[in-house]
Amino acid sequence: MSAKGDMFYAWTKVDGIQGECGGAVTSILKYLLDEKIVDAVLTVQKGQDLYDPTPVVITDSADLAKSAGSLHCGTLLLPKLIKKYLDGARDMKIAVTCKGCDAKAMYELAKRNQINMDNIVMIGLNCGGSVSPTVARKMIAEKYGINPNDVVKEEIDKGQFIVITKDGEHKGIKIDELEEEGFGRRKNCQRCETKIPRQCDIVCGNWGVMGDKAGKATFVEVCSEKGAAVFDAAVGAGVIQTCAPEAKGLEIRAKIEKTMVNMGKKGQEKQFAELGEGQERLEKIMRATSKCIKCYSCIEACPICYCVECSTKKPHLVRPGIVPPDFMFQMIRFAHIADSCVNCGQCTELCPMDIPNSLFMHAQQVELEKMFGHKPGYDMELPVLAFAEEMDERARLNATGSDMIYENVFGQEE
Repeated sequence: MSAKGDMFYAWTKVDGIQGECGGAVTSILKYLLDEKIVDAVLTVQKGQDLYDPTPVVITDSADLAKSAGSLHCGTLLLPKLIKKYLDGARDMKIAVTCKGCDAKAMYELAKRNQINMDNIVMIGLNCGGSVSPTVARKMIAEKYGINPNDVVKEEIDKGQFIVITKDGEHKGIKIDELEEEGFGRRKNCQRCETKIPRQCDIVCGNWGVMGDKAGKATFVEVCSEKGAAVFDAAVGAGVIQTCAPEAKGLEIRAKIEKTMVNMGKKGQEKQFAELGEGQERLEKIMRATSKCIKCYSCIEACPICYCVECSTKKPHLVRPGIVPPDFMFQMIRFAHIADSCVNCGQCTELCPMDIPNSLFMHAQQVELEKMFGHKPGYDMELPVLAFAEEMDERARLNATGSDMIYENVFGQEE
């Protein structure tokens, strides 16, 4: 029997399954569907090409083969889809494959009662970052000298972004080199510290798989009681086979994670420094957001935005019919989201005006974390603003003339 914190090498025992590294993830998902432990699997599969990852709800395990393998040239976020199109998993059980930002978004939606976590099995995937599809095509053409349409597979391994063509040609370039020239991973991925999403029930990847199992097995870490039950059931049913990971593999996996987390911290330091501080930062944000056309793409995609009646559409707060909108439009978003931003990058990725919204939001989130100690997306702890009740705020505002939430929430404790 497994328990939280246990680690294994795992590989499929099901004929016909071919996954990225031994097929363990695909086999577990197949088991969950076939045994009716879940009603559906929400994952990603290749669309027109590998630059077109498409979200898919799978109910027939025979279709899982289409989703096997990694797609790094995709920028999707799955939890918001559960909220918008699957009724928050209130009446169906769903297994979901999760990157770090997916896992964090899942928790933020759950603590706002937008997703029923009891009905969700989270299969975490190690993630070193993703590349915007348009950037990937340009990068492969200009840096690799390869027609992007000739690439049939891509992977991130040993600090390189590697492409494989239909003719079998392999070519890799160091990610650091790519990012110095404006290519490589998305900016938010360069700031990310969640490389192994242990918020999930189990988390899987190839980091630390060594010896004769290299490329033939998945490194699985059990992260919850639910995950232990799923993993043990799959092993017991003969769907996957396991063995203990090599000691050297454990060491290498930990080293890779530490290196990538440090890269994320350095990315934050560099990008936040470029924003400046105080008045300088505010002025930069105001200049950048002055290009806003109020298309609402950032709000539609944000996993934290869920209000039925959005305050940005209230005429007494934001004047209607004006583009660019008053800066109050941006201020409302910052006030509602900044303490809970999960750095998923959706608000930047989908902005038609190329406003680096996620950089602004993430920078504010980090500052708020320093002030209040709240780290979003890792557990069910409520954000700071959740402790401020609107009616209490109004009554106190009338009585004191102060609109400082901090004073209202924490003042009586001092």
